[in-house]
Amino acid sequence: MPIASLHSWPPHKHSFFVTQPSKFNPGSYSRSRNYVGRTRILRDNLSIKCGRMVGVCAFDDRKQLGEFGGVQDGGELYLGMDFGTSGARYAVIDERKRVRAEGKMEYPQLMNGNAVDWASSWRTTLFSLLEDVPASLRPFISSISIDGTSATTMIVDSKTGEPLHKPFLYNESCPDALPLVKSIAPANHTVCSGSSTLCKLVHWWNLNESNKESAILLHQADWLLWLLHGKLGVSDYNNALKVGYDPEVDSYPKWLASQPYAYMLPSVQAPGSSVGSIKEDVGVQFGFPKYCIVCTGTTDSIAAFLAANATQPGKAVTSLGSTLAVKLLSTSRVEDARYGVYSHRLDDKWLVGGASNTGGAVLRQLFTDEQLNELSEKINHMESSPLDYYPLPAVGERFPAADPNMEPRLHPRPECDADYLHGILESIARIEAKAYWLLKDLGATEVDEVFTAGGGAKNEKWIKIRERVLGLPVSRAIQTEAAFGAALLALKGAQPKSSLPLNT
Repeated sequence: MPIASLHSWPPHKHSFFVTQPSKFNPGSYSRSRNYVGRTRILRDNLSIKCGRMVGVCAFDDRKQLGEFGGVQDGGELYLGMDFGTSGARYAVIDERKRVRAEGKMEYPQLMNGNAVDWASSWRTTLFSLLEDVPASLRPFISSISIDGTSATTMIVDSKTGEPLHKPFLYNESCPDALPLVKSIAPANHTVCSGSSTLCKLVHWWNLNESNKESAILLHQADWLLWLLHGKLGVSDYNNALKVGYDPEVDSYPKWLASQPYAYMLPSVQAPGSSVGSIKEDVGVQFGFPKYCIVCTGTTDSIAAFLAANATQPGKAVTSLGSTLAVKLLSTSRVEDARYGVYSHRLDDKWLVGGASNTGGAVLRQLFTDEQLNELSEKINHMESSPLDYYPLPAVGERFPAADPNMEPRLHPRPECDADYLHGILESIARIEAKAYWLLKDLGATEVDEVFTAGGGAKNEKWIKIRERVLGLPVSRAIQTEAAFGAALLALKGAQPKSSLPLNT
């Protein structure tokens, strides 16, 4: 397949179990967790008692586990974790890429004053997910990888790894740094956007006079992986793209390497590269084997693309989560910051695309999940909606137009809620269509089929609307979770070098 501190654990005191079937594999574990106050709700599909655990099946040895349908005798497992915009997931797969366990949880809203302490929230979530992996499977986990949101940036202490500043989230813009970035970078480079990682770095650099000597830059996935392997300053070329790394020549360009803050930039490896063994204290705490390795990660949208297994040029994946991200497999590299277009390397091809701020976050502001399901049933997907919206959760758009001042457009609102939802879904589909048309105009391989990942992939009416608007075959990817893509990277990292290309 192509491409540490534990002081915050445990986050909550109370747990109870209910059952739920796995959507991946009827013979696998399926778990999800939500936090309400200090109550932890845990769901598990195995309402049986094995060993000492209730709800989580614990086997005494490899033979028992193999007989149940889990790990075959002598087999190994691979753990991938996806840290998205609103929550995190994990998936455990075997060598045949079959999912053996999965789970999810929303980020706990840990506060620092009046603001969410995102770093503590992510750290708590990481160790919660590790604890949620069935204890019977952990001794067989041979490698781990993590994906995170693109351009979510952390400035941390080079000795302790602790944050020196609150994380800059994926959709935060630093327009004050943009003039300086544009003055050093080539015209229309990927970093020439207020939300780029480099703009966030320059913004921090200009505002801080102290702690600069001991500061380094990491991306969200880099920092979470550091909590597991303990080696600070390691990233991957997908996450490092928006700080200015050039994946075509595998180095930072001279115009960036000559800047005074260049020492803060992480070293870069290919996604799914082995960084080192899991830290001893983490391995002992959670029961992972000593030989378990931790691999470099990727971004959440690329992990979703890997999960969809779209392997031929012209195949695309639209991730419909809190935001809308499109990725098109192309033989040509395309980048143009004017439109928020950039290319990620995928072996000898390129994943061309970008991420819009439209998406599920807007829908959640307006409808509950139950309302979305009920109203979607009332929509005639064959009819075009006359409503012309630009659904955004807040001011600012990244792609297909990079405009930090773009206002959300969600009016007029019709009396019928189903008509309103129809207009929003179709308007998001039009934004998606504009994205793919733009990529073609800029020189990318023309899209001929779109696979869908993310929560929006579950809405069949939306898929039909998008198919009509795009004029292309649109379907739900067989695997839709970015956590599965991260697990594929873990599988890649556990193999001999070059034996498992990312795009097969």
